Amino acid sequence: MSILKRGLKGAPVKRLQEKLGIGADGDFGPGTEKAVREFQKANNLSADGIAGPDTFSVMGLHELVLLRVGSRGVAVKQLQEDLGIEADGVFGQGTKAAVIQFQQDNGLAADGMAGPVTLAKMKSFETTFTEETIKKAEVQPDEEHFETELLPELHGVAPIEGAAAEAAPDKSLWGKLKGWFS
Repeated sequence: MSILKRGLKGAPVKRLQEKLGIGADGDFGPGTEKAVREFQKANNLSADGIAGPDTFSVMGLHELVLLRVGSRGVAVKQLQEDLGIEADGVFGQGTKAAVIQFQQDNGLAADGMAGPVTLAKMKSFETTFTEETIKKAEVQPDEEHFETELLPELHGVAPIEGAAAEAAPDKSLWGKLKGWFS
């Protein structure tokens, strides 16, 4: 799932930490989890210490939003409404198929995951997911070193090949992670 939780490392974690005003080392440890939980409580979100699309949206970190199978919440419900399918707020296989069709119809990489580029083409998201948001979704020069690090929970697991691995631009914040999702 496109979430940030304890044990993950990388540019998205660094951005989250900067927004939280804590040490931004790109390593999601117990301090980051505590800060996320406190932010969630203060903003009437589910205070689980895991940062996902709804937390990113409330924080103004729209460049970190990536909706995929397993995602849940307000952003997923908005996506489903824009796609004209049942809007239950749970991203399942039906939502994935609708996203793929939308992406194909709009000349986008059809991977079934809705990140800033896909969301920018949707009515409910067009004012939030702008060209600026898409640009922010690129890895910045001071974040490039994260791209060579293995994700802790994925050691020894071969990456997915094919469309999911190729869909994100090489320098996308989620590009490395997207390759692990089928």
